[in-house]
Amino acid sequence: MSVRCPALLIAAPASGQGKTTVTAALAAFHRKRGRRVQVFKCGPDFLDPMILQRASGHPVHQLDLWMCGEAYCRAQLYQAAQQSDLILVEGVMGLFDGNPSSADVAAAFNLPVLVVLNASGMAQTFAALALGMANLRSDVKVTGMLANRVGSARHCEMLSEYLPPELPLLGWMPRDANVALPERHLGLLQAVEIEDLMVRIDHAADALQLVSDDLPAAVEFFEQAFPYIPALLAGVKIAVARDTVFAFLYQANLDTLCSLGAQLEFFSPLNDTAMPEADALYLPGGYPELHLAQLSGNLSMQHSIRAHHLHGKPILAECGGMLYLLDRLTDGEGNSAAMTGLLPGQAMMQKRMANLGLYSIALPEGVLRGHSFHYSKMETNIAPLVSTVGTREGSKGEPAYRIGRLHATYLHHYFPSNPEAVARLFKP
Repeated sequence: MSVRCPALLIAAPASGQGKTTVTAALAAFHRKRGRRVQVFKCGPDFLDPMILQRASGHPVHQLDLWMCGEAYCRAQLYQAAQQSDLILVEGVMGLFDGNPSSADVAAAFNLPVLVVLNASGMAQTFAALALGMANLRSDVKVTGMLANRVGSARHCEMLSEYLPPELPLLGWMPRDANVALPERHLGLLQAVEIEDLMVRIDHAADALQLVSDDLPAAVEFFEQAFPYIPALLAGVKIAVARDTVFAFLYQANLDTLCSLGAQLEFFSPLNDTAMPEADALYLPGGYPELHLAQLSGNLSMQHSIRAHHLHGKPILAECGGMLYLLDRLTDGEGNSAAMTGLLPGQAMMQKRMANLGLYSIALPEGVLRGHSFHYSKMETNIAPLVSTVGTREGSKGEPAYRIGRLHATYLHHYFPSNPEAVARLFKP
């Protein structure tokens, strides 16, 4: 059994070409025409999905052949195709970068590729880059090009002069500071931090110059059921930190906890005076280094988290969540502040990236997959429980720490990779 739905994978030759802006503009463009648009993001990413969710009006999930698995990705696409007028998938890095790459996703699900190219400072050479992108792999179908940061209509004409008929220029975006999305060291700013985000997205959608506002060709998506998840956390209440500090949350992780039967209660370690009464605590990653004074000064919150730990209740702390539990944290400017003090040690932010990549971790509860992406360096005298293992040769594995029911690591876990292991981590 299968279902057909128009779909595109939006890719580029590299990061920084404007994929997220163009994907958001396309989502908003079609949404304004009354179409239901479902957006996915290739690879591990928290920030781009926040932007794309605002543009499309729907939660954005990951498509990653290693972290999610092909069957799980297929189930997500099949479900979306039944509910949507258009599926957009934003690629990660360059089209062929990584293993698995965006090209691998396109090939696995027969997704036509729209290539976004930053056209600043070039004219006819645009076609050379386009032809290279289109012809590198025979199993990847590039359906056309979209030129970004174009100076004028005449500039656009020059860009398309050498393009062959089978590789048309399907549209272009003008060079416009009003549509640019602000960034920091881990990528784009969070959606909630960009006050005029919807103004920018709407402006981008209006500025988008498309050859046609028709939907792209329909793709056949084959039936695939999601794996059965037993209610192993039925009756378990999990406090989930979620605010501008602790924001690196996969929607799929929250969905998995709910499918396991857990009751989620969100709170803000930044602004609330105490964590809610709960059976377990989830501290995801984010930006504790940007809010040192406020986090350090919220002593009642720290006390409630220490009390939770003292009562032997589970805590899962990932990356920024782990840094928040240390004795001290120092930001990139040398400012230092006391943190919660559940983990002996300290961490310092660095100018250079400390680690990036896909990793698995073999815990007593089971093997989980996920990714690491951080700029901090941590120092502690705790003996690690285990270390993560990267997918690429030479990857830098990182330790995971266990103190009672506290599990802390730099790894951002992807819960659907092993729901039963997740249940064991959070089970009181």
